[in-house]
Amino acid sequence: MVKEGVLHAHIRKLSPYPAAYCHQEQAFRAIHAGQPTLVATGTGSGKTESFLFPIISRCLQLRDDDAPAGIIAVIVYPMNALANDQLKRLRTLLAGTDITFGRYTGDTETKPDEAMNKWKGENPGQKKLPNELISREAIRENPPNILLTNYSMLEYLLLRPEDAPLFGSAFGTSWRHIAIDEAHIYSGALGTEIAY
Repeated sequence: MVKEGVLHAHIRKLSPYPAAYCHQEQAFRAIHAGQPTLVATGTGSGKTESFLFPIISRCLQLRDDDAPAGIIAVIVYPMNALANDQLKRLRTLLAGTDITFGRYTGDTETKPDEAMNKWKGENPGQKKLPNELISREAIRENPPNILLTNYSMLEYLLLRPEDAPLFGSAFGTSWRHIAIDEAHIYSGALGTEIAY
């Protein structure tokens, strides 16, 4: 898939698998082609990589092409605990790359100093990566390539005047992906709201 241009060559270094599972390959190809994609398979079968690797691949390609900065992908989680777990995974995958990422939830501090103090408390003994944005001010000033959030915060981000530029103007030119993790959780009225 790297030779075909479906995935960026750097993905080889990130993948813990010697080869992709069938459902992963199908997802990689569909996402690369810009098709809406649903991945439904068992626990521990690499669902997250099915959408995360194509997103990272796209970010790497845009980086190589000197594309304008801004959000390329939004990953929506039903709860902050899942977003926090994904954040740890992104730290490992994106170390040493210029791909920026950040979490914007109700727990995200506004000011950089407050955010750094909180980050140190949550990650004792670790060093913050330069490409991880941890405060609302930093995210608003220079939107990350990959934004992690939850569905209620995403609604605020789309409505609040101070956050609306994240998805518009110069910052919105490369925006391509929205991944809704654990989509089976959204049903009834909430599912309808998320669909909109």
